[in-house]
Amino acid sequence: MHNAQTPNDNLLEEIVRHRDELRKSDRRVADVILDRPEEAVAMTLARLARASDVSEPTVIRFCNAIGCEGFRDLRVRLARSLAFARTTSHTAISDADDLAGIVTKIFDFNLSNLNWAQSRLDTARIGDAVDLLATATRIEFFGFGASGIVARDAQQKFPLFGVPCGAPSDAHQMFMTAGMLRPGDAAVAISNTGQTREVVAAMATAQERGAATVGITGQADSPLCRHCDVTLMVETLENTDIYTPTVSRLSHLVVIDILSTAVSLRRGEAHHDRVARMKTELARLRGTR
Repeated sequence: MHNAQTPNDNLLEEIVRHRDELRKSDRRVADVILDRPEEAVAMTLARLARASDVSEPTVIRFCNAIGCEGFRDLRVRLARSLAFARTTSHTAISDADDLAGIVTKIFDFNLSNLNWAQSRLDTARIGDAVDLLATATRIEFFGFGASGIVARDAQQKFPLFGVPCGAPSDAHQMFMTAGMLRPGDAAVAISNTGQTREVVAAMATAQERGAATVGITGQADSPLCRHCDVTLMVETLENTDIYTPTVSRLSHLVVIDILSTAVSLRRGEAHHDRVARMKTELARLRGTR
């Protein structure tokens, strides 16, 4: 009926948009989903077929017609549409909101986003990234703007492993740093769009120099992905409403925590002793020991 959708499309909107183009029997499936989306997302293939008064092959045909890769993909994308609808409808902030309402909405929006990001995170790829970072002799983190904040947060965590780390914030410093990397080093780029030119160029240079490259992004097949040995897709329920905060940064910070914790555990007892000594020194600095 039409080209396959991207994973970020709103499935409910797609069904509404293309309903009249569907076969009559397929429209029955569409109507059940549109009338009862909260129920439909939990239905089995057989149950949805019965509710629509069609055969199971007809449901599969409907899935293909709206660009889904089978029934499981239909349920996953329908769940995403519902999550986004709930999030945006209940957390869209207006100038009429009082302070208590703003507090509640921002917390709700961020919690929904983190739950969604967790459900879509590929733990196998996380493991691949940990493998690269655990053996790196030096790690550089690249990011601009909100992603630059994430890069600097990573720089604060990873040196605890006894590995030199950097997070250049200037484009020229980023290019020079990338150019000095060598085999055994690692570069980690953070970019939600995966299109920031300076970050993409720095990662291309790092890869040319033989460094292992890891990308943290929200966009598959972005320019950044082409220069990463491992790409960590962090999907978020980004809301473009003017008053709603960007949530990708928080999800990326959590991924950095996951990576740093996993690398820490991989480093073993020697690292644990180093961290214990570091905490002792910090306690002394704070006057608590």
